[in-house]
Amino acid sequence: MRKLSVLIGTLSMLIGEKIRVIRESEDLTREEFCGLIDVPIGTLRRYETGRIENIGGEVLIKIVNHPRFFKYMNWLMTGKTNEAAGQISPSLSPDGPENTSSSQKSRKTGTQPG
Repeated sequence: MRKLSVLIGTLSMLIGEKIRVIRESEDLTREEFCGLIDVPIGTLRRYETGRIENIGGEVLIKIVNHPRFFKYMNWLMTGKTNEAAGQISPSLSPDGPENTSSSQKSRKTGTQPG
């Protein structure tokens, strides 16, 4: 079976790896993350480690529909961002955990407002 992966720059990252990056960027333990999205911790662990590669749509919908993680929807599904629409990657999360804005003042990319 073909691995479900998304091209990010020159790196190919599995969806499970992206979920781990999101969780860690929000400074959440697996237990905390699972409590927010109602997924068993063992299942999340297998997603993050690649033991389960075919992640169901129901789980992905739970993640992107959660207000805390909605900002990562485009990045999780396509590897792309749209900062103007508030869609960012974890590395662009301007103020760390729980921030859903894409404010220019704290952006870690070093870009200036244009």
